[in-house]
Amino acid sequence: MNINIEKQKTGITFEMIRLSIRNHIRQYTMFIALIGIMIIFSIMNEAFLTPRNLSTLFLQTAHIAILASGVVLVIVAGHIDLSIGAVVGFTGAVAAILQAHYGFDVISAILITLFIGALIGLWQGYWVAYREVPAFIVTLAGMMIFNGLLLGITKGETIATNSTFNKIGQGYIPTLFFTNSPKDLIPHDTTILFLILVIIGYLWYEWKNRKERIKYQFDILPTYLFILKIVATILLISSIFLVMAFYRGIPYSILILMAIGELYHFITTKTIFGRHIYAIGGNKEAAKLSGIHIQRTTLWIFVSSGILGAIGGIIYTARVGSAAASAGQGMELDVIAAAIIGGTSTLGGQGTIIGAIIGALVMSTLNNGMLLMDVGTTERFVVRGLVLLLAVWIDIASRKKQL
Repeated sequence: MNINIEKQKTGITFEMIRLSIRNHIRQYTMFIALIGIMIIFSIMNEAFLTPRNLSTLFLQTAHIAILASGVVLVIVAGHIDLSIGAVVGFTGAVAAILQAHYGFDVISAILITLFIGALIGLWQGYWVAYREVPAFIVTLAGMMIFNGLLLGITKGETIATNSTFNKIGQGYIPTLFFTNSPKDLIPHDTTILFLILVIIGYLWYEWKNRKERIKYQFDILPTYLFILKIVATILLISSIFLVMAFYRGIPYSILILMAIGELYHFITTKTIFGRHIYAIGGNKEAAKLSGIHIQRTTLWIFVSSGILGAIGGIIYTARVGSAAASAGQGMELDVIAAAIIGGTSTLGGQGTIIGAIIGALVMSTLNNGMLLMDVGTTERFVVRGLVLLLAVWIDIASRKKQL
């Protein structure tokens, strides 16, 4: 009798693992690919795995990952946003001009820029949701409009931003007790404190989630697999934070990314609004019949994308230290690619915020590694295009297997 019970438990465990792998195959595949890419670049160039380069890599990833978090919602709902690069350039220029030409302080300029980003999302969302113009056309028009406005407000000139504003994209959180520099072996104490808090938060979340599943009699992982999962995740989190701790600490832009990533993960997994987005992307007619207000939800999705576009524009402009007429051009390709590579289905209904962040890291790692190896621009575009093509093929192949 006991033997049969143990066999049943083992069967349930393997079934849970199989379903988890099947439902998250894109994220797992891209995560494994990310590790593989990092190993290859570290072998080919010893400078790749240095704390300085990896910290630079995180800085390069932050704005793309933030933008991809908003685009995930758009694509999951069955739409597309081709204007995101132009929005980044335009809103970044607005923030710079408000300070350089009109004397606004940093906080005021940021708040106005975020408001403009929301208005942009409201404008595009209105045409998609209430006038039923395809998002492809609306955001393509938006890309042209905002590129034109960017050229108009900058007059083709480069507008430098001040050092206080630049800290948003270039700065690192300060130490609390010990002075830290990249040359010494003293870890950045504030980063270590953040690491401890993140680990405590993660342990609390996993314990709470497991307790709820037991309460409602859902299947749970056996204790040994649960512990293995926690240990592996903590090791991964620790490795990322320690890399930053032995350089200059956590960049402000990464803190912003962490906050937005956590917020959007909560929205997509724990709220009614998030469930409505997936329902619309999965089957629009069924969502309508179930009482979901599709037009209002679609409008808020684009408002969200506009606000994150403004945040991305602020961080990008602060990182490069200036606004220019060419800012943001082609960035929409990297952002959409990051979302798709991270597991967001081009057919709608599937996608995660964590996957989008992983996708952004894959794209940035490829670009960073190839730059270290002095790979030409042509080859870099070809490689990134092939990676995107491979990700879409995996999506289509995995969907066919589920049918």
